[in-house]
Amino acid sequence: MDEIDVPPFFICPISLEIMKDPVTLSTGITYDRESIEKWLFSGKNTTCPVTKQVIADCELTPNHTLRRLLQSWCMLNSSLGIERIPTPKPPISKAQIVKLLIDAKSPQQQIKCLDTLKSIAAENATNKRCMESSGVVEFLASIVCNYDPTATEESLDYEFDSIRPIDEALSILYSLQLSEVSLKNLMGKNGDFILSLTRVMQRGSYESRAYAVLLLKSMAEIADPMQLINFRPQLFIELVQVLHDQISKQASKATLQLLVSICPWGRNKIKAAEAGVVPVLIDLLLDSSSERRACEMILTVLDAVCGCAEGRSELLKHGAGLAIVSKKILRVSQVASERAVRILLSIAKFCATSKVLQEMQQLGVVAKLCLVLQLDCGSKTKEKAREVLKLHARVWKNSPCIPTNLVSSYPA
Repeated sequence: MDEIDVPPFFICPISLEIMKDPVTLSTGITYDRESIEKWLFSGKNTTCPVTKQVIADCELTPNHTLRRLLQSWCMLNSSLGIERIPTPKPPISKAQIVKLLIDAKSPQQQIKCLDTLKSIAAENATNKRCMESSGVVEFLASIVCNYDPTATEESLDYEFDSIRPIDEALSILYSLQLSEVSLKNLMGKNGDFILSLTRVMQRGSYESRAYAVLLLKSMAEIADPMQLINFRPQLFIELVQVLHDQISKQASKATLQLLVSICPWGRNKIKAAEAGVVPVLIDLLLDSSSERRACEMILTVLDAVCGCAEGRSELLKHGAGLAIVSKKILRVSQVASERAVRILLSIAKFCATSKVLQEMQQLGVVAKLCLVLQLDCGSKTKEKAREVLKLHARVWKNSPCIPTNLVSSYPA
């Protein structure tokens, strides 16, 4: 290829490779379909990469003339090792999708429809957008909302025992990478869809529970605060169970991200604490294999939940609570250190019994906070550490538990 002179108009401006399926935007610039779809839909960009113009209409028009020129050029250069570019399969049409949904009346037809939809979605991003605008989201959401966790597989009489509609529907919904409009529509169904996802998390398969969490995370990211405060306690119980069961790394990460988003709102921190999130998070922190980002999110959720009395009580009940939070200071990242110190500040402010203060002393928490003042770990973290130490200076300052080299850094 290095020795072949490729015409510049055969090269995609994004991938800088020979185009296989050239399509033209409303701006008049031609790109390879796969590259521009990734730019527009996966990357969620709204401008033309070349002209920087805002794209009001994301319709991609096949450039048949350029594709035929490309195919002719490939054939002329076949002796040099250039393979012919096959004619791409045309994107699915809205009419085809609508007919497919109309025909899915019986359970057997529904399974076949879901299997077809999954294949269509896997082909390209254009198909996904077509599916989204043709009623597929509503069709899949209805399957989720009609999910009956008490029904047995035998009573459903499916043609293929290994396929369950709820698993397929959730899988396709997640794979569509829904637009903000569709996610808001799902959020706005009077909480019915969220309640249905909660039922799935309660009684569904591991696969369905994972997809339910991933969808909830996407929905929470675009939701209004007033929608977030209406989550029911049962949802938090199921989220905690997902973390406890460690279904998959992706599901655990999505659950933590979801809790980070929703715990600060309304009474959510209390609901999370009552659902038992604190001991599960502490156990995850005790796992030495926790990645940096996961550790930061765990401490962020703990910080939010410790903003209520129930959360602080649960932290102190756990034998390793104070110790593991303190241990993460200066060992993970600046973000993790700040969150950990904030947790300790909540404890020092609102739970400062003589027993707790003595435990913080004996576990080396006080010494760790003194060390924070000596090292470069962020002004906010130092400020919070200084506040904790000042709160109980009379108890801790002259303690033999503080190493002599750190006594001098104890705030006056």
